[in-house]
Parts: sequence; C-alpha cells; structure tokens
Amino acid sequence: MKRPSILILVTLLLLYVRAEAADTILLTVFLKHDQSQNLTEIQKVQEEQGFWKAFPPEGTTVVSWYVMMGIGQVVTLEVPPAKLREVNLALEKTAWKAFRTEFYPTYDLYPMIKDKLANPAKKSL
Repeated sequence: MKRPSILILVTLLLLYVRAEAADTILLTVFLKHDQSQNLTEIQKVQEEQGFWKAFPPEGTTVVSWYVMMGIGQVVTLEVPPAKLREVNLALEKTAWKAFRTEFYPTYDLYPMIKDKLANPAKKSL
C-alpha cells in the first residue's frame, strides 16, 4: 500500500488550519463528461438524479462555472468548511453516471501577483 508523501500531508494540514480560521474556502470541482454519452444523455441523467435541485448545496456559493471543451465543466464554489461533506454527497448522489468528479482546494492568487503582471487587468464577471 502506498503511503502519502509528506508534501500531501503538510498541504492537508495547512488547508485544515486555514479552513478552521476562515469562514469559507474555495473549492474547484471538475465535472468530467462521460464521453460515452452525448450531451442530451448527460442532461437526462442530471435531471433524473436531481442534480439541479441538489447542487450546489444550500449555504454554498457559485463563484464561477465554466465549460472546459473536451473535458467537461469546472465549477468553483465558496464553501463553509462545515459544508464540505454536503458538497461531496450532493455530487456523489446526483452527478455520477453523467460525470467523473475531481475536487481541488483553490485560492485566489491574483491579489498577490497583480502588481507583477505587465497587463494587470482582471475582468470582472
């Protein structure tokens, strides 16, 4: 059995400490399309499983929702740490069969690097 590397353990510890101190965290979710299904079939699975009623769970906020062509959809949520389990369960119950899911803790690096950029313009949506 593989043991997690020290880097992974330190990263998880830092995320835990930050989450305990923060009201919310950012979580990026990849909804990777099941390419054995076309869009109509994927949307039918989402509807049948109640995806739009369950996701995102109450108490979380959508920061962005993009299509990544050839991959699927990329959703960034603002999540209170106590709601992380609900996000996971909502996707396990309603997105599987239509998507494979991946989760990534996320943070906004822009405020720290904007002065270093040659073109610091950031488009607000």
